[in-house]
Amino acid sequence: MSQPEYRTLREFWPYYLSEHLNPLNRALHVVGSLGVLTLIGLAIGLRDPRYLIPTPFVGYGFAWVGHFVVEKNRPATFKYPLKSFLCDWIMLAKILTFRIGRDIAELEAPAKVVA
Repeated sequence: MSQPEYRTLREFWPYYLSEHLNPLNRALHVVGSLGVLTLIGLAIGLRDPRYLIPTPFVGYGFAWVGHFVVEKNRPATFKYPLKSFLCDWIMLAKILTFRIGRDIAELEAPAKVVA
């Protein structure tokens, strides 16, 4: 069964979030994303681009452990690289602003029937 094609981030977000329901998976994503931001900050602050070299390994490394080991699913990055990358940062922002719970609750709520 093939996955649908998502045209917008708004359409993609519920699918992306459904692949990140385990809090430990989300925590690993946060560690990886904050690690990437730290490395970028070091590269800029120390004017040393070598700090950028490990960024993909830090960012994707933590995330992929979260998917393969914790969530036991395949990262959306493989099929939707740009949308997945952007949603990683959206998820980080929602976690850091304590708004991720609302999105998860909406995802888990039964669909509303419109009459």
